[in-house]
Amino acid sequence: MSLPIGLVSHTNKVKSLYKQALRCLEAWYDRREVYRYHAVLMRNRFDLNKDIKDMRIAKELIAQGEEELFQKQHWLPRKFPHSPGGVAYGREVIPPDWIIDHWHPLEKAQYPEYFARREQRKREYVKLWEKKFGKSEALPH
Repeated sequence: MSLPIGLVSHTNKVKSLYKQALRCLEAWYDRREVYRYHAVLMRNRFDLNKDIKDMRIAKELIAQGEEELFQKQHWLPRKFPHSPGGVAYGREVIPPDWIIDHWHPLEKAQYPEYFARREQRKREYVKLWEKKFGKSEALPH
């Protein structure tokens, strides 16, 4: 979890509470029509309080909503597979770019245009680096 750094407006707090409540309902109801029924009832509860102008009452309603959400949270909430806590989070390792330099020449021959363009870009990068930092001197071993 991360701590909020800046100020969070009342509108954003309401939106966040609403989204968290929807996710909680998704965890409890697996059949779509049952979930939609409860989501509509919950939306009606939010809509009944949307015209409250007194911020003290509005803050109290947010606190009550967060407390109710905490009390009704699911014991095993659903998570998206690639989100933190999901079953596939962090499983796909993206290899670094330099791995391609170690391909066998026969593998490189299957993609001649790509590797020609890659070599050209590497030369351009070396020129840019030497222009910015100067040529490197070879150190004696």
